[in-house]
Parts: sequence; structure tokens; C-alpha cells
Amino acid sequence: MSKPWTPKRATVELRPSKIRRDPPAVQAAKRVAAYPTERETWTVVIGVVLFALAIAIITVRISDLTAG
Repeated sequence: MSKPWTPKRATVELRPSKIRRDPPAVQAAKRVAAYPTERETWTVVIGVVLFALAIAIITVRISDLTAG
């Protein structure tokens, strides 16, 4: 068994903290748009199509260059 701990110096009694904080403020409910607008939808569609077209062009160009 271990021996009981006896510190060389006297220990200090700590008192509880007296810091008081205000509770967090209640935030007002935010309105969230449930559905994207038509313009945002078309922007995403055009972006995806252009990205796919760019990948296809790069793939064809690389295969053309490597075909000896």
C-alpha cells in the first residue's frame, strides 16, 4: 500500500469564484429562405455543365497528345 501524502508546505484553502456573468442574450429568430431562387438554381446548373465540359475537353486533349 502507498503512504498517505504529506505536503512539505501548508495547503491553501481556495474559495469559490465570485465572477458573475450575465446569461447569454436571447437572439431573435432568423428567417431562413426555404428554397433557392430560380437565378441561383440556374447559376448552379450552368456551373456544373461548364465544369463537366472543361473536364471532358481536358480529357480528350490529353488522350490526343498521348496517342502516338
